[in-house]
Amino acid sequence: MSEDLFPSGPWVGFYNYAPGDRHRMDLHLTFANGTISGEGNDDVDRFLIRGHYDAVNRECHWTKTYPGSHDVSYRGFREGKGIWGTWEIGLLGHGGFHIWPKGAEESEMKAAAAEASAPLDAVAVQPDVRAPVHVPGGPERSESSVSASRDAEPKDCGLGGRTPAAS
Repeated sequence: MSEDLFPSGPWVGFYNYAPGDRHRMDLHLTFANGTISGEGNDDVDRFLIRGHYDAVNRECHWTKTYPGSHDVSYRGFREGKGIWGTWEIGLLGHGGFHIWPKGAEESEMKAAAAEASAPLDAVAVQPDVRAPVHVPGGPERSESSVSASRDAEPKDCGLGGRTPAAS
């Protein structure tokens, strides 16, 4: 179960300081026996990952270390499309993040494209049968013929193409 939820290998994603502010991350993570380890790079520098995960609760936390610089604490939760969560650097800064196994977004896009291009089943529809309608001063007609005559193009009633309001 944990191999499906937390697969080892390449992951990709972003961190942000505010909504809409995305900074790409490329990671190579190993998940084994509740431990996360790995490495990666982003727009700050190369980094190392060390932490833990709980496959039952789908929770994880790790430290992203920029060697010779600073550490960033991450805490997240595994959901259908990756790990979502928050990061913080003590009192100096914080934000959100989302990472997912590399290739997962491509698989989703291919599945969506295949679903969109799949042929649709034809469905037969029973013709609409309407009850007769009595028009005062006129013959019995069906409701559909009344609406058809209402929707028909206006006829020239001897006014040379002008309507009564225009004369």
